[in-house]
Amino acid sequence: VQLQASGGGLVQPGGSLRLSCAVSGEGYAIGWFRQAPGKGREAVSCINVYHDMIDYGDSEKGRFTISRDNAKNTVYLQMNSLKPEDTAVYYCAAGTYGLFVPECYLVPGWYEYWGQGTLVTVSS
Repeated sequence: VQLQASGGGLVQPGGSLRLSCAVSGEGYAIGWFRQAPGKGREAVSCINVYHDMIDYGDSEKGRFTISRDNAKNTVYLQMNSLKPEDTAVYYCAAGTYGLFVPECYLVPGWYEYWGQGTLVTVSS
């Protein structure tokens, strides 16, 4: 499985960005995680494409929206009302548990395959 994350960049506080994760396979749970400098990896959102389940981290609820385009095998993360504390490298990851479990998990250990990350910088 290969994942390609894109869409990061520099945005002002209050602005928006849409990240994309192109996935080479099907039937996985896809998670978005982020890691800020000097901090650990944090869960942002996940979608179980096979069972149509979605979840968000507490700080992202109401601001971020995860969605998918099955025809393009791509998962999107729409990020609105961005804050400086959202600055991080954002990674997408795929977990095979999605085929067997009707949930999505905001835990990095459930995901076997990881993309290279895309940098989001929120600054004025």
